[in-house]
Amino acid sequence: MPPSILSHDVPFAMPVLWPTVTIVGVGLIGGSAGLALARRGLAKRIIGVGRSTDSLAVARDRGAVTEVTTDLTAAVAAADFVLVATRVGLIGSQLDQIDAAVRPGTLITDAGSTKESIVTAWEATRPSRRGRFVGSHPLAGSHERGPQAADAELFSGRLAVLTPVAETPQDDVEAVRQFWTAIGAETAELTPADHDTLLAAASHTPHLVAAALAAATPAAARPLTAGGWRDTTRVAAGDPELWTDILLDNAVAVAGQLDAVATGIDQLRQAIAAGDRETLIHLLTLAKESRDALGS
Repeated sequence: MPPSILSHDVPFAMPVLWPTVTIVGVGLIGGSAGLALARRGLAKRIIGVGRSTDSLAVARDRGAVTEVTTDLTAAVAAADFVLVATRVGLIGSQLDQIDAAVRPGTLITDAGSTKESIVTAWEATRPSRRGRFVGSHPLAGSHERGPQAADAELFSGRLAVLTPVAETPQDDVEAVRQFWTAIGAETAELTPADHDTLLAAASHTPHLVAAALAAATPAAARPLTAGGWRDTTRVAAGDPELWTDILLDNAVAVAGQLDAVATGIDQLRQAIAAGDRETLIHLLTLAKESRDALGS
C-alpha cells in the first residue's frame, strides 16, 4: 500500500486539518471525498473501509485513499475524523460499531440521504457515546457508482446540509461544517425532520417519477427518445438497492409528495381529456415558473 498520496497534484495549498481520516464506504461519495482531501492536502492518512477488496483496490489506485482495509474497528480506532458514506440502511448499525471503537472525542459524520432515523438512533444514547456525531448530507452525486466514478470536484459549489439537534454542541457543528467547506461545498442547516420532508420533494419523489416514466416507456419508443426523455429519466439509472433504502426510510414524506404529484398529473389528464387549452396552458405555466425559479 502506498504510504502517501500527497504527491498528487494539489490545486491549492491548505494546512493538514486531520492527520488521519477514515472513510467508511469508498464509492462515489466516499471516493470523491477522499480525492478532494488528497488533492487539497487536508489529511496525511486516508483510510478506506469497505467489504469488496476489488472496490477498495480501485479507490487506492485512483488516489482516493492511502490505505485500505475491511476491518472497520481497526480503521476507525486510528481516526481523527470519520465519514460514513454507505447505504442508508447500514449507517445506523455502523455508527454503533464505530462509536464503540473510536478514541473518545473523535468527530464523526455521515453522508446519508435521509437523516431523521439516523440522528434519532444516535441521540437515543448520546450520554454514553464516545464519539461526537453530526449528521450531514452532501447534495451531490450521479447515477454512476463506485470509486471509478469518484471526482475530486464533486462537492465544489454544491450544498452539504448539516442536521444537528438542540443537544449537538456548536463546536461539533462547526467542525463538520469545516470538513465540507474544506472540500469545496457550501453548507446549510436543517432539522433532521425538515431535511427528510424537503428532500422527499426535491430528490426522493423525483427519482420515483423518473423511474415510473422510464418503466412506462415501451421498448419500441426507445430509439425515438432524445434529450428531454434522457434528461428526465437520468436518475432512474441509479442503484436500485441504494434507492430502496432511501425511499423506505423516508416513506411517509415520500408518500405524501407522491400524492401531490398524482394530483398534478390528474389535473393535466383532465385538462387534456376535456380539450381545455386554457387550463392546460395555466398548469404548464405554473410548472415552467417553478422550474425557471431555479435558473439554468
